[in-house]
Amino acid sequence: MPQIVVLPHETLCPEGAVIEGTSGDSLCKTLLKNDIEIEHACEMSCACTTCHVIVREGCDSLEEPDELEDDYLDKAWGLEPESRLSCQAVIAEDDLVVEIPKYTINMVSEHN
Repeated sequence: MPQIVVLPHETLCPEGAVIEGTSGDSLCKTLLKNDIEIEHACEMSCACTTCHVIVREGCDSLEEPDELEDDYLDKAWGLEPESRLSCQAVIAEDDLVVEIPKYTINMVSEHN
């Protein structure tokens, strides 16, 4: 099973985490399953950018993003070359190091 290192995030994962992933599962589903409550406003349907992550290591093991994911990534806060929507990034066999950006753009957020 691939190991996923989640870098510290001020509110979602202050201490960081090391979790086990399952090949074939989305990164978003894996984070949620391990109590890392990443936003996913569109319920993982590739219709927003709230689950944006930066894959610091292991990005090459993920399938290339499709055109729809690329279109949404262009709207993400803090976009970097290794940015992915975690709902679309399917875990392969390699270990990953993931950073959850400090901010997200959520047009329908009910939080102030």
